Amino acid sequence: MLSERRLEVLRAIVHDYVGTQEPVGSKALTERHSLGVSPATVRNDMAALEEEGFIAQPHTSAGRIPTDKGYRLFVDKLAGVKPLSAPERRAIQNFLDGAVDLDDVVGRTVRLLAQLTRQVAVVQYPSLTRSTVRHVELLSLAPARLMLVLITDTGRVEQRMIDCPAPFGETSLADLRARLNSRVAGRRFTDVPQLVQDLPESFDKEDQATVATVLSTLLETLVEENEERMMIGGTANLTRFGHDFPLTIRPVLEALEEQVVLLKLLGEATDSGMTVKIGHENAHEGLSSTSVVSVGYGSGGEAVAKLGVVGPTRMDYPGTMGAVRAVARYVGQILAES
Repeated sequence: MLSERRLEVLRAIVHDYVGTQEPVGSKALTERHSLGVSPATVRNDMAALEEEGFIAQPHTSAGRIPTDKGYRLFVDKLAGVKPLSAPERRAIQNFLDGAVDLDDVVGRTVRLLAQLTRQVAVVQYPSLTRSTVRHVELLSLAPARLMLVLITDTGRVEQRMIDCPAPFGETSLADLRARLNSRVAGRRFTDVPQLVQDLPESFDKEDQATVATVLSTLLETLVEENEERMMIGGTANLTRFGHDFPLTIRPVLEALEEQVVLLKLLGEATDSGMTVKIGHENAHEGLSSTSVVSVGYGSGGEAVAKLGVVGPTRMDYPGTMGAVRAVARYVGQILAES
């Protein structure tokens, strides 16, 4: 275990390097921070930190910079989450309150996160499998053609056209709509198949085939394979950090174009806590010089998706964690109210 003083020295090195982009020397540390010890003692502490792999000497510079291991210790032990100021919180709320639908909420969230953190923002759409049904609407378009509209608790709206095996009257349609909603409204998607399996039998024989067709369309909508949609924004922010990427930012940009990589980066949506992955902790080779800060968001205290930011390991972790957490909280409130 590192002594309190050495932890303080590491904290000061991370703080200065993130702020100045310059390797940090013992003289500068004692001048900028009240560490209460001489430069010689700080030099000894830095030598110990370097020996244990928390800091390293880049090329021939006299100063030291944090390693992935050093940032990890900083995030786990030393970095509190920096709360946003009242004006920042108001600005977030005002910006997100103007959203008109789910696509707009996700789009605004991406822009907001990218602006607040000046990193790349990634937002996953609320997953259908973790959602509940708010309402199922059935509309008659022609005697044997219907439109099914599924509305989820997260504000997601899915529409499907249904060609019925036989004409279906308005009375039967109203009856099906009422019975269907009485069974599925407010229920988890995963529970719906069980809840509706015997519904066709409760209708007249001539309507049973149409009811079965409507239900199979509904169930197909619930288990869609392409549900994991993402939105990404602020990739241009990476160009400001050219010197933070050892060779080029191309591997980072290529990795960010792959949706599977992004989903793995953010982690499981059911894990709603704050996650910080630093440098080589990111399995994808192209992202070994980046850090990812992510958190789950959702209505009613349950995460339905994740959002986060990707940037260089030389990141303002307390500020980024604070921004990501605050935005997730506001998005959750909007989904709960929508």
